Amino acid sequence: MSEDLVEKISASPHLGGEIELAVRENKKLTFAVQKSSKSRFAGKLRYWWCWVAAAGLLLFVATPALIFLWLINRRLWLYPLALWGAETWLKACGARISVTGVDLDPNRSYVFASNHRSYLDTAALFRYAGKRVGLVAKKELLNVPVLGQGMSFVNIIAIDRSNPERARQSMERARAVMDAGYSFGVFVEGTRAMPGELLPFKKGAFHLAMQTNAPIVPVAITNTDWMMGKKTGVAYPGTIEIRLLAPIETTGRDVMEVLVETREAIAAEMGRKGEGGRRGDE
Repeated sequence: MSEDLVEKISASPHLGGEIELAVRENKKLTFAVQKSSKSRFAGKLRYWWCWVAAAGLLLFVATPALIFLWLINRRLWLYPLALWGAETWLKACGARISVTGVDLDPNRSYVFASNHRSYLDTAALFRYAGKRVGLVAKKELLNVPVLGQGMSFVNIIAIDRSNPERARQSMERARAVMDAGYSFGVFVEGTRAMPGELLPFKKGAFHLAMQTNAPIVPVAITNTDWMMGKKTGVAYPGTIEIRLLAPIETTGRDVMEVLVETREAIAAEMGRKGEGGRRGDE
């Protein structure tokens, strides 16, 4: 790691000494989790309503659209409908969206490197990144009826992390999408974290950025862990806060240096939001 980066991490007002070390070593961090004032019963009802709404969108909107666009060979026409579907589903789940941060160059492609704590994150990043983006998603989504078939229409690429060769091929497809002028969103932890957690980052997004000479945009998504967190079985209304942080240039740099700088930016933003933080091995 460069001396400049070490100094930058150490100077962050939102990271304590042990947190700085965990950032540098790419170890799990644990932050405080906000609690909803709504009852758990209400949360369970809303949770199931979210999935009823998702099923309705897939069955009554996406299915006819996929068939029609496949017949006329206009797959990319699905993209505006997918944006509308993501926005509609978030509203159905009671989610409001707040996007803040830097203004991005409309003529450049970026790799958006985001934390990931909830299914809500995927729809939020896809709809509100502010660029035309593809996404890297887990391979299990291919098994979801209609959704799995429609993913390739809007450049959502499934990645099988258990198979290195297939994972490499998936990243090659992502590179081809970026070469065509898209940006790409990657949840760099590789899976959803439990509420309050920031897991170690995988290197795939950073290799993709370097291979395409694209800057990394660190993205801190907060509140989704208490709104619809992993293994909670509840969903609550609230505001998803998406913070687009300053782009990090990748050309000619070491992959771990860029990874740590990205992780520091996201962790510092979570600290700024008042979530606190501690090492996950404590």
